[in-house]
Amino acid sequence: METFDRFLSAFLPLFVAIDAIGMVGIYISLTSDFTESVKKRLVTEATLTALFVSVIFLFFGKMIFRLLGISPDDFRVAGGIILLILAISDILFSNHEKRRSTDTAVGIVPIGIPLIMGPAALTTILISTETLGFPLTLISLLLNLAIAWFVFRNANWFVRMIGEAGTKALAKVMALFLAAIAVMMIRVGITGFLEKI
Repeated sequence: METFDRFLSAFLPLFVAIDAIGMVGIYISLTSDFTESVKKRLVTEATLTALFVSVIFLFFGKMIFRLLGISPDDFRVAGGIILLILAISDILFSNHEKRRSTDTAVGIVPIGIPLIMGPAALTTILISTETLGFPLTLISLLLNLAIAWFVFRNANWFVRMIGEAGTKALAKVMALFLAAIAVMMIRVGITGFLEKI
């Protein structure tokens, strides 16, 4: 029972930090112009990217932070800027030819990093590793990434329910939410900087 409680202590914070279900709308917005085969490839690329980065942070996170002289707040600001640029592009421009030509990059950034594995998730991994150990953190990480893969891979049922017009409208609305999330990440990062002064 105690082991299960410790597992939940590792799993649930990371589940909330990744928030795959809450990101479905943003995923739809980012991939609305892609074919089904490209979307499937993007989900796999994004998940593998998130796995690669998270495993590195799981084992070497603190050392990397110290070597580079960076903090979780730096990650928040950088990730927020990337998301904000993408959101502004989605809101202002309906022609996504540029996105189509760089669809592989979209799978890696921003879907893999920082949507699936963003600053909150990376910070959660570092804290969980320190308090609960590597095994439980690794297991919870793998399960959460499997959930994220499954959710994004099956996002189409949602599209079928609301129709093509509804999907396009949702894409614009989600781009606004993406911009808001980006601003929040930047704000939290800057607040963290100011609190250290």
